[in-house]
Amino acid sequence: MKLLQDIDVVGLGQASLDFLGITSSFPRENEKSELQNVEIQCGGPASTAMVTLARLGIRTSFLGSISDDFFGREIVKGLQKEGVDFSLLTIRPGHTSQFAFIAISPQNGNRTIFWHRGSVTPMKREEVALGHFPNARILHVDGLMIEAAIEAARQARKMGWEIVMDAGTLRQGSPDLIRFVDIVVASEGFARALVGPGAPMEKALEALMQMGAGKAVITLGSQGSVGCENGKIIFQRSYPVMAVDTTGAGDVYHGAYIYGVLQHWDMAACMRFASAVAAMKCRRIGARDGIPRLEKVWSFIKDQE
Repeated sequence: MKLLQDIDVVGLGQASLDFLGITSSFPRENEKSELQNVEIQCGGPASTAMVTLARLGIRTSFLGSISDDFFGREIVKGLQKEGVDFSLLTIRPGHTSQFAFIAISPQNGNRTIFWHRGSVTPMKREEVALGHFPNARILHVDGLMIEAAIEAARQARKMGWEIVMDAGTLRQGSPDLIRFVDIVVASEGFARALVGPGAPMEKALEALMQMGAGKAVITLGSQGSVGCENGKIIFQRSYPVMAVDTTGAGDVYHGAYIYGVLQHWDMAACMRFASAVAAMKCRRIGARDGIPRLEKVWSFIKDQE
């Protein structure tokens, strides 16, 4: 068995190739709108979280399923460029990998996403083998390959790792995965789907904890984030920036939050750090170009306080 002794965090989930452009107006049906500042970048929840950690100096590996098409080759180049290990990434020839078209609003950086999961089959349960990472401390799953994610969570628990989940969309199998999770960081959309529109976020946090999560955080976009640790509700404001593109902000938040967990920070410190890193990302187009290095984060936080 190949052993990757130096990996601290393993991410399992989706990777994507993103085509992004700023549009002056979103067209109605059968109309046109010219895109400006068009860029091609890699994205995807778990893979972008691993890139974030790599930028912050943490050794990471990404597990998932892609093909050998143009999209897949670009995904691999993106991981390689950032120093994320991909040696155990599953590559299935002859299929298409995930890709997305993203239209960005110039007013606030909000984005509209059209995406295709590709024809490549998800990572299978029997393909998960975390024994390759004897010194890893954290498993991060985005829940998009649910069977593989649950198997990875089972293995990680036996190995004594901490398990973090990016709960972006409530899907079939999400509750089964949460039962294995130590920390769940959910989107507002996931929380609303769980407890209904109009319900207070404290109720959603309680529901996540009752599902089995040891700790829970809900990200609220420009409204910040709210979490629960040891029965205490914690609120973290968002940091004000001139947002160019919010694509991947949640994924970056997850990676930065995990950085804090590795430092043994409490939830409030993790949320503060993650909010800063996510805000800084939004100053550039794409999920990854704006992710800062560690020294830049501390300088940004100092300037904000």
